[in-house]
Amino acid sequence: MRKQAQSKIFTLSVCLIMMLSLISGCSGNNTAEPAASEQPSASPEATQQAGDDNGVPASFKAGTYKAEADGKDGKIQVEVTLDAQSTITDIKVLNQKETAGIGVEAINKIKDEIISGQTLAIDAVSGASESSAAILTAVEDALKQAGGNVEAFKSRKVAKAGEGKTEQLSADVVVVGAGASGVSAAVSAADKGAKVIIIEKTATIGGASNLSWAGKFYNSSAAVSSGLKVSVEKEISDWIVNNHWRVDAAAIRQYVTKSGETYDWLNKKGYKTTFINFAGEQLHMLPAYETRQPTLRAMLAASVEKGGGQVITETTAKKLMTGANGEVTGVVAEKADGTTLEITGKSIIMATGGYAGNKEMVKEAFGFEGVNGGLGQNTGEGLKMAWDAGAKVPDNFGGQMLHQTLARATEKLKAQYTPFEASYPLMLSYLPTLMNVGPSGARFRDEAATLTSVAAANTSAFNGAYHLVIISQAQIDALKAKGMNGVKAPSLPGMPPEFYATFADQFKLDTPWKDADKVFESMVANGDGYKGSTIEELAQNAGLDAEVFAHDFNQYQEATKTGVDIEFGKAKEYLIPMGQSGPYYAIIAEVNNLGSVGGLLVNTQFQVLNDKRVPVKGLYAVGLESEGVLFNDTYVGNGVGLGYSFTSGRLGGEDAAAGALAK
Repeated sequence: MRKQAQSKIFTLSVCLIMMLSLISGCSGNNTAEPAASEQPSASPEATQQAGDDNGVPASFKAGTYKAEADGKDGKIQVEVTLDAQSTITDIKVLNQKETAGIGVEAINKIKDEIISGQTLAIDAVSGASESSAAILTAVEDALKQAGGNVEAFKSRKVAKAGEGKTEQLSADVVVVGAGASGVSAAVSAADKGAKVIIIEKTATIGGASNLSWAGKFYNSSAAVSSGLKVSVEKEISDWIVNNHWRVDAAAIRQYVTKSGETYDWLNKKGYKTTFINFAGEQLHMLPAYETRQPTLRAMLAASVEKGGGQVITETTAKKLMTGANGEVTGVVAEKADGTTLEITGKSIIMATGGYAGNKEMVKEAFGFEGVNGGLGQNTGEGLKMAWDAGAKVPDNFGGQMLHQTLARATEKLKAQYTPFEASYPLMLSYLPTLMNVGPSGARFRDEAATLTSVAAANTSAFNGAYHLVIISQAQIDALKAKGMNGVKAPSLPGMPPEFYATFADQFKLDTPWKDADKVFESMVANGDGYKGSTIEELAQNAGLDAEVFAHDFNQYQEATKTGVDIEFGKAKEYLIPMGQSGPYYAIIAEVNNLGSVGGLLVNTQFQVLNDKRVPVKGLYAVGLESEGVLFNDTYVGNGVGLGYSFTSGRLGGEDAAAGALAK
């Protein structure tokens, strides 16, 4: 009966279509074409005349469509191919600038999941939420261009293969987190004879070490052979005093005296760093970016996996397992396919990287409103699990690794100008010869603080969520004519190498700033800065207190004439006149937070301590989560973050293995 009814409906439909064709005078295909900007890049197949059983809209056109969306580091452009049944048969990524090993892997993973599941209902890849969202948005745009049923793709959920399943594993040492500290801990524990399982919530091995450029290994063999040797006792003494004695002196001594060994240990493992004398500091540049993750994976294969252990990625720890006496006995985790893992171990090492990717947690702990320049996956769940298992919340909890200044304008400008031109506002935020003011309009520091990354970041953060760099038209004209020499820059901006890698050939003091006026006009138009023909108008447009700004502006102008800065003591050579007339511009500069510092209190065996400062049996911590023992309220090192991560991992892994094998 159903077939007969369908046959009658089909016959009636054909008759109606023929009648409509006659009425229209057989004038051909009247289906409206997409607008020029929405035209598919390849010839589409014929328009579907009616919706079918698969929910294909009548307006749908098969073909290949191009679309783009904003990722973390720029536009992600895709080419999406759909067949006559509205099936996505291919997704090509035409252009992207995402971070290798993080954003790139996320794009490829999401792309494959869209095609295999024919769905947009896909979870973001941990640590690459912006990249994940961008490719999903771009594919959705392509579907809209084709007239596809977007809602159907969004509502089509694919069951996870492992949902409802539980798998039990065991090891001597279980490491949670596979960044620099976690990998080092896993490798050193395995080298001591322990069976190790290391889990990582993302698909990437290496964590923040994949983004950083150098670490500090005190008196490494390379540093000493080059002729640069620091006084260990003076370094330790100064460190303690500079942090107002609110630190663990034994932990500082251990890092300063043992980190040099870490340099040799890494080199022997194939992770070769290069010593540089950085203005008297012993820094060690990490290997080429593209080699880091493969090298760390090779280290894990040669130790952890060779020893019968496992490296499990895309697996998120959910809680710590505890015994009858409160000892930590394992980890409950969830794999990407939905499978629950119950991993028991004699020693559990937390290396989950802190909470800087959780802006609400950072705001509550530190009152900070800057930019997370670290990893998005570091959201603090590792800390919360440890606290739930009895770990103490340190008295100095809340410190952050504030390390650089960022210009909000940069990313939007990259879509309009060359990388060098787009970085004009960013570079000016690093120069000591310009005037800086806070949100009220008051000048708040000797701008020479910009010459040191930690000083630049912390003086700004103390002042508020952002600050403004003031520049006049006369200074812009000088930049156009003479480059940074035009504003008497004493040296190149102290930006990390990755900030200027794409325009290193232009990154010189005497390179003229072509189209600088246009760039700053675009900055204002994009909402990432302000302009005023007078200082009063600039104050109004930037939301500054007009009286406060005018007072400090005029006082600063006077200082540039006399060479005497009565308020902050800025050196005469940095007091450069701004000119007597506008327009004036204000660049929004924000603080870059590379990671949270601390969250767990540890002893020198990297055992996590409880409220009585007694070890929580079976629980260890390395890396940023344990770094609070080194600093009072916030990070003040240079290269210490990475140096300590590798060193604490190496030493903590050995201690955890010793504890496990002794049981």
